[in-house]
Amino acid sequence: MPPVIDKEKCIGCGACEEICPGDLMEIDEHENKAFCRANRDCWDCMACVKECPNGAIETRIPYQLGYYPAKLIPKKREKEIEWTIIDINANVEKLIVETRNK
Repeated sequence: MPPVIDKEKCIGCGACEEICPGDLMEIDEHENKAFCRANRDCWDCMACVKECPNGAIETRIPYQLGYYPAKLIPKKREKEIEWTIIDINANVEKLIVETRNK
């Protein structure tokens, strides 16, 4: 599922553009907001979601894995990533995973 950008939160910093391994994220010249230039080519690595300093990007969980409004939200920290999992019943679970950047 391609990333969804909240235009109100996006500040056009370009962090998503720099981190995208598929070179799919761009900043619109007129609006100065991020967008995915080839949605069908996105493989849901969530690098852009983790890198966005304003939390303006999210990906939708494919229906095969969880129904709307289920969410998987990563938040990058200095030496770890916090994953927030919200299931279809609004139950929240958080997982902390250390990164290799120790």
